[in-house]
Amino acid sequence: MDELPNWLPEFEPLENYDGDWQIYIDALYLIFKQNFIDSITYFRDQKIGLKRTPIIDGKESTFWHITSEGEIEDERMPDLRRCERIRWPKPIIENHTDDSLKIWTEKHKGEQRIHIWFQDDGYLIVLNRRNGYLILWTAFHVARERQKQKYLKRWERNRDK
Repeated sequence: MDELPNWLPEFEPLENYDGDWQIYIDALYLIFKQNFIDSITYFRDQKIGLKRTPIIDGKESTFWHITSEGEIEDERMPDLRRCERIRWPKPIIENHTDDSLKIWTEKHKGEQRIHIWFQDDGYLIVLNRRNGYLILWTAFHVARERQKQKYLKRWERNRDK
């Protein structure tokens, strides 16, 4: 990856917390809370909401979806690549017009999902359309070249005009 856009914050690594997982996850949650609970974020004039339930360890579902991976909610496993990018969703959403981002909309299980992809890093944010607002559904790092090519094709097929 080349240089980050000047509006994108640096990573938030576990090493900054002496490897203490509990202190780290609490710090990540504070960042998440400041960005999405204590303040309002918009994408194209639509308010961003959260998937609040299930609440696990006092933290909303969206928080777990942007810091861990897995299909079963209460069995999700931490994903350090997601965790260290905890500061990224809000500025990526707010800077969605930047040329470094690829945006497309697709249907998924009958719902409209907006994808915002920072291709240089492989970081993808997914927003789920609701009546009058959007939900920050998930965000994750795409590491494998094959997966990156898959997302590039999806963008080419569905990109917002």
